[in-house]
Amino acid sequence: MSIKERIVNLFKPIDLTEGKPLKSLLIFMLPILLSLIFQQIYTISDSIIVGQNLSSQEVAGVNDVYGLFFIVIQFAFGCTAGFSVITSNKAGAKDEDGIRKSFATQIILSVITSILLTAIFLPLVTPLLNLIGLNQENNSFEYAKTYLSIIYIGIFAQIFYNLIVSVLRSIGDSLTPLLFLIGSTVLNIILDVLFIVIFKWGVAGAAFATILSQFLAAFGCFAYTFIRYKFLRLKLSDFKTSWSFTFEHLKQGIPLAFQFSILAIGLIILQKAVINFDTSPLIHNAQIGYGVGVKYNDFLMTPFNAIGAAMLSYSGQNYGAKNLERINEGLKASIKLMLCFYIGLAILGISTSVNGSFVYLFLNPESINDRVKFYASTYMIVDCSFYVFLGLLFILRNTLQGVQKPIYPLISGIVELLGRFLIVFFIPSLVNPNNPVSDASYIGLAFSDMLAWTFSILAMSFGIIHYLIKGNIRKDFLKTETNA
Repeated sequence: MSIKERIVNLFKPIDLTEGKPLKSLLIFMLPILLSLIFQQIYTISDSIIVGQNLSSQEVAGVNDVYGLFFIVIQFAFGCTAGFSVITSNKAGAKDEDGIRKSFATQIILSVITSILLTAIFLPLVTPLLNLIGLNQENNSFEYAKTYLSIIYIGIFAQIFYNLIVSVLRSIGDSLTPLLFLIGSTVLNIILDVLFIVIFKWGVAGAAFATILSQFLAAFGCFAYTFIRYKFLRLKLSDFKTSWSFTFEHLKQGIPLAFQFSILAIGLIILQKAVINFDTSPLIHNAQIGYGVGVKYNDFLMTPFNAIGAAMLSYSGQNYGAKNLERINEGLKASIKLMLCFYIGLAILGISTSVNGSFVYLFLNPESINDRVKFYASTYMIVDCSFYVFLGLLFILRNTLQGVQKPIYPLISGIVELLGRFLIVFFIPSLVNPNNPVSDASYIGLAFSDMLAWTFSILAMSFGIIHYLIKGNIRKDFLKTETNA
């Protein structure tokens, strides 16, 4: 085989309905994993440049709005990921016209989603900051407001990047998004240095760099898709979709969007609780320590996220192909992969959290002290120890979504949110009634992620047992055959 043929085969979409499930999943997952790693490098590089070049108040401002930024991004990501389930089903059924119509429908829905999210959240920036405990008395408030406002204005770039990535993965192409994300990451670092270090634009520069690099990645990915895949070249007739077909997309996208947003709301609840540990508006030890801990945690979580994303396309294609046995085989294979990652990541995360050693990657020495390291390392050590629950959550949630059972991920998200709220509200006082912002109370608070993950898994267990293990998903296959 010539070099040219090898390169062409490398970019050929993977048919997830064929081959050994473990091998297919692993090959498909690796580019997704690398994409997520580069996406985290994208975020971490931003944090490092901000942390090394801006004041502690500016760093705290950027860290404080992470949850508020995350809630909108997660809603957008949930929508596009859910919409792509229909595309995966059409790909599994080898229906190219259906794939194209699904793509066109997603573009229409993404435009509407972008407009609505910006119109809703931009005017609410100040109230949202007040909601998490930030107001004009905090010297990080104005920095947080500036950063969040710019991010909300550019939300369309995130939505359309996630849209094209989801579509490509749904047809079996996980490599193209990786290559464009690598370019976007490099560009983001360059723009960060240009806007923050050279132009001295502060937190605004960090926000502008994020939006511009994401927009260029989305634009490039769309252009490549239309050039590379003839069957994805949209016609005007593809946009003439029926209400029922649009509703199929909404039925998958909206529940997953709310479920993902619920996860972000949980982070906001925890963020608000963490702010209470800074007993003075001039002190940001807890906010800074927890903030860098969350970013490092997100980086280490990427393999679990990658396995989940791979299972979304895998189960979606095999659902379209009406192959229950293969879905179950993929579910078992994904759990084996997850356990391997869990062992390695738990060791890595805990070892680099001892004495807060990873903190030096994110912050300049002037912003680091023993308290910052305590808050960062405590959060990380607890979360890393229980990553196995997170990995299982990602797998089960995406598998159920891929077989068009979005109600279970949604219910599990609601249960997780309620559990997280109760944990955050009660645990600090239960641990230390006399001082709910003590170190012991913070340690108790750090267990909120693990407990929330557990509640969420239990809420989804019935769906997995009923539809996959007991095989009741076959009724869906019979319905589609009858309708056909």
